[in-house]
Amino acid sequence: MFKEFKEFAMRGSVVDMAVGIIIGAAFGAIINSLVSDILMPPIGLILGKVDFNNLFLIFREGTTAGPYASLADAQKAGAVTWNYGLFVNKIITFIIVAFALFVLIRGINRLKRKAETPPLEPATKNCPYCLSSIAVNATRCAFCTSELNTPEYGDSPR
Repeated sequence: MFKEFKEFAMRGSVVDMAVGIIIGAAFGAIINSLVSDILMPPIGLILGKVDFNNLFLIFREGTTAGPYASLADAQKAGAVTWNYGLFVNKIITFIIVAFALFVLIRGINRLKRKAETPPLEPATKNCPYCLSSIAVNATRCAFCTSELNTPEYGDSPR
């Protein structure tokens, strides 16, 4: 049973998936920091010194009566809150992650389409007599004036 599990765990797709999950978690942490530490402070400043992490509504006050200076104070007092500021942060984080994935998948799809594109037919061929490069459809060589059998690539002379 251990041998089977080892074979399963060491399969390429399982290892690739594990690497993807770990990288995704690290990417998520970076995006969370980008939103909460880089993007939201200037946006909050522009909107009148608003800290989105502390935007909340109180449904029921806690053991000590409000007003509460921050969400942490309200939660410490046991208040029931609706944390819409944190929700806004999560929405912005989701939009950034979704856009990054869109750009990544778009690039992968372009690479796949390029790989699937059939190679172009050659526009020239070599004259079997003088080895000069001539048009594929030529019936006579422009350099040595030899008559060619057919206009198809690689045919031998008459």
